[in-house]
Amino acid sequence: MLYFVATPIGNLKDITYRAVETLGAVDVIACEDTRHSLKLLAAYGIKKPLLSYHKFNEREAGGKIIEMLKEGKNVAVITDAGTPVISDPGNVLVGMLVEEGLEYTVIPGANAFVPALVLSGFDASRFVFLGFLPEKNKERKELAERYRSADATLIFYSAPHDVKKDVEFLFSVLGNRKACAVREITKLHESVEFFCLAEGYAGEARGEYVLLVEGEKEKKSFCDLTPEEHLEKYISGGMDKKDAVKLVAKERGVSRNEIYKLTVKGGE
Repeated sequence: MLYFVATPIGNLKDITYRAVETLGAVDVIACEDTRHSLKLLAAYGIKKPLLSYHKFNEREAGGKIIEMLKEGKNVAVITDAGTPVISDPGNVLVGMLVEEGLEYTVIPGANAFVPALVLSGFDASRFVFLGFLPEKNKERKELAERYRSADATLIFYSAPHDVKKDVEFLFSVLGNRKACAVREITKLHESVEFFCLAEGYAGEARGEYVLLVEGEKEKKSFCDLTPEEHLEKYISGGMDKKDAVKLVAKERGVSRNEIYKLTVKGGE
């Protein structure tokens, strides 16, 4: 049997009892980065033979895994963080397992985009997970244009060295929309930052990012409002001025003092 096992995305305690039991019971563990995985396995006292399995050797390593399974061995596949196959190696192996008629299953657990969606507060009734944007400009544009009119929250992964240019690109195709950058999920410095695509991402480019962008039909956000209009929208709706200032500052990614000055100015 082959097991695709989800591992923590940050906090080492975010792993299921079943995942620990499975990793402790299999004969071999295939890892995206054996050095990285050793830290997790050591934390739970798991010592097993490891096989390097990553996107650059998926078919070759997959062939070795197939041979092991045919010999009657149990194999677990893990990646550096989260659920295998989801923006990580594993998809090629699934195809090989289906072709060979071999048994496999998933031990579910952590991933990054679901917690990010919850933290963002964006519409979760409909969402499209698009993973990392393609490297080639033509493919990036084709992908973004395909979902430009989607009535759903769009979710992307972004590396720290790409996050600012990815936001600029999304603005160029999707137009000005409310966006949210979530990083360091489950870690000490977890952060959720709101901004408009037109403004770009001004935060610190550090850690792995999940970028969320509101859907086309939900564009009733503050991105089409001035800060004054944004504040007035909440106050006229019956919200206490102090709470309105706090919320507007959070949504626009600016200090409360900056928004508070608007209330003082308005009262003069």
